[in-house]
Amino acid sequence: MTGKGMRQGVSKWSLERKRRTFCYLSLLPVFGIFTIIRIIPIARTFILSLTDASLISLKSNFIGFENYKNLITDDLFHQALVNTTLFAFSTVCLSVVLGLLLSLLMKRKTTLSPLYETIYFLPVITPMVPVAIIWKWIYDPSYGLINYMLSWFGVKPIGWLVYPNIALWAIVILSVWKVVGYNMMIFLVGLRNIPSMYYEAALIDGAIGANLFRYITLPLLKPILLFITVVTTINSYNVFTQVYVMTTGLQGAPGNTVRVLVYDIWENAFRYSRMGYASAEAVILFSIILLLTLVQFKIVKSES
Repeated sequence: MTGKGMRQGVSKWSLERKRRTFCYLSLLPVFGIFTIIRIIPIARTFILSLTDASLISLKSNFIGFENYKNLITDDLFHQALVNTTLFAFSTVCLSVVLGLLLSLLMKRKTTLSPLYETIYFLPVITPMVPVAIIWKWIYDPSYGLINYMLSWFGVKPIGWLVYPNIALWAIVILSVWKVVGYNMMIFLVGLRNIPSMYYEAALIDGAIGANLFRYITLPLLKPILLFITVVTTINSYNVFTQVYVMTTGLQGAPGNTVRVLVYDIWENAFRYSRMGYASAEAVILFSIILLLTLVQFKIVKSES
């Protein structure tokens, strides 16, 4: 009896080991691809940031953290970092709040719900380049749609992409319009999956309006809120296309107020052939995004 039990135990352990081995082997191709397209480039970028690598020379010398020291005194890098952070903070806050509000309005299904959802989601699937070109025309001071409508009220034409005080905000508006439909749809899925019995029980206890949202809706949406915030933050810090297209590539005009980190990296790497310096900027950008992501996870975890 004891021998039979031991044989069964060994058999179960052997079967479990085979299952685990199969799972690990199944994950190897995915891990291999991830290593090739993610881990190796990140490691290579960090190594390049410690050299004076250039596109016009095959030789590079190890210079330690000299590139990082130079970034501390680089005014253009500082301006790009401030602009990118301001852009990311504004875009994340506005797109998350508006996405949540729209999802609350769209929560109840009607016959026109699919039409509204399609309209809101259409900007998300439209490529950024044509979107930026259209919005550049909308902002045009001579024949743009916004200035044309403002002229009805006697308002003089405004150079939305020229004046330093409003140029970055004009691009923020475009970016929020582009992404808010995505956030709305993700929130909408979460809202429609919340069991109605929670609301019914709360109503019996006398909860109304804002209390339902505060104590039921928002807590149950926290995982989705974290996901949307992280994704939007990452995308916002990697902003490039709309800024480049809408300013015709003339970064620094107006007054460097729309200069962003990714453009600064691109310019140093491919225009000035300072690959090592650009790699140092890329490492800093990666570190900022990673740090913000970890902080967001920590906040949600501590609250839960």
